[in-house]
Amino acid sequence: MRESARQEALFKQMRTPEFYPHPVPGVTVCETHISMVFLAGDFVYKIKKSVDLKFLDFTTLEKRRHFCTREVALNCRLTNNVYLDVTKITQKGDQFYLGGDGTVVEYAVRMQKLSETDSMKQLLRSGKIGDKDINRLAMKLYEFYDSDTSDKPPNMEAAFETIRQNCDENFKQTQPLLGSLFDGDCFQSVWSRTSTFLDRQKSLFFRRMENKWFRDCHGDLRTGHIYFTDTGIQIIDCIEFNDRFRYIDVGADLAFLAMDMEFLEFSALAEKFLLAYAGYSHDPEVYVLINFYKCYRAMVRFKVNCIRLQAHDVSGEERNKLLEQTKKYLALSDRYADRFSRPRIWVTCGMPASGKSTLAQALSLALNIRSINSDVVRKKIFPAPPTDPENMPFEKGMYSETATSKTYDTLLVLAKKEVLKGNSVTIDASFSREKYRKQVISLAEKLGAGIVFIECTVSDPVLQERLIMRNGRNTISDARISHFQSFKNRFEPIQKIEADRHLKVNTEASMDACLSKILPRML
Repeated sequence: MRESARQEALFKQMRTPEFYPHPVPGVTVCETHISMVFLAGDFVYKIKKSVDLKFLDFTTLEKRRHFCTREVALNCRLTNNVYLDVTKITQKGDQFYLGGDGTVVEYAVRMQKLSETDSMKQLLRSGKIGDKDINRLAMKLYEFYDSDTSDKPPNMEAAFETIRQNCDENFKQTQPLLGSLFDGDCFQSVWSRTSTFLDRQKSLFFRRMENKWFRDCHGDLRTGHIYFTDTGIQIIDCIEFNDRFRYIDVGADLAFLAMDMEFLEFSALAEKFLLAYAGYSHDPEVYVLINFYKCYRAMVRFKVNCIRLQAHDVSGEERNKLLEQTKKYLALSDRYADRFSRPRIWVTCGMPASGKSTLAQALSLALNIRSINSDVVRKKIFPAPPTDPENMPFEKGMYSETATSKTYDTLLVLAKKEVLKGNSVTIDASFSREKYRKQVISLAEKLGAGIVFIECTVSDPVLQERLIMRNGRNTISDARISHFQSFKNRFEPIQKIEADRHLKVNTEASMDACLSKILPRML
């Protein structure tokens, strides 16, 4: 009997309660593109289909046995007494049996059945997931990732090419399945923006590797795979069939769950989840690639649904539901691609000595973008005279209104050049006048770029102390304690900028804390 025909005959028998050697009132069957799952009484039996989808190969009995064993071992990392064993299925004549003395023809992963009312997906829909639950989940995942003490990939270039391979494979395998059902132009646009991002931002991925954020993860972290039970959080169904889908940036793992929550219309909770994880892990840079990874994950689900839509046994009702979901995944991927590909102007502003230059440099490093400093630009336009900064008159000479206007004009020209290249940029200047703020907002709007004002704030005593510490030192900024009150009187409060474009950051906090407040604006 052919493998596929034997499996069909087995699946038919497994749909009946009489097949099982334990009490089974009824059997519920769940089918995916790679497996058949039978919920029978207190247990679940999962059979791998005899398929070869390039990214996985279950076409022989030995391969299915191997991956069943791997599935049990790997999933025990995030579950407790859920994955029980790998059960042999035997055959005598036309009959199949769980265990028994016949010929072994199949293997099943045997699991303890979990209640669907405890699944994160159901709990979200019923409004039963709160901040405490989100924090517990973030802590569990942080502890899981932290338990893997892997060093950085031995060959980072190869690890990066694996990321590219995973992305390209998604698009190449899905393209022939599009037909006329989906927006081909949108699909091609997401593909193009993904490829461009990979070409231009390799250093971001390398830094994540250098900082050892690539771990042995879950690989398929979705709300339907997470259960909040009386015995703790159980996370099932990790990737066992292809290691390159599991050895990834923890951000890619988290992005799958965040994307899934957003797909279910729980964006606010997704943001809280990422914020909680970033806090536990002291990893604010998890946000830097999060939109790229969300886009990738949305395309994974798009591909999986496209494969399922090709199956001959999909009913009309299921097909309609799948079509609706699949179009939504494509729309999500397009939205995420817009976020990671759209340039943004980050304006770090505030009083002199408020920490804006230090923050701008940290942000520039985190995002791999240029930081344009007003003091550097000003002194290129107007070579600094040999005047002691402590005795320099306020708003005279190279700091006159005319000189300052020319400095800001040059800042905007340099920022425009970066944006036209498709790059984000940081402008590091006080922006103490509303007219300069209006100019940079107008520039961003004309260029179609995003803009965020990061207003650096500290208490007056700290500002004064920092300015005093500059006395006698050669610093790029000429602002000194003698200028403090004049600066303070001149600074026009930032009042007419929308809340989503304006963020106050107290730079007395650690740099990680400052970045943790800023980088979520990338979502």
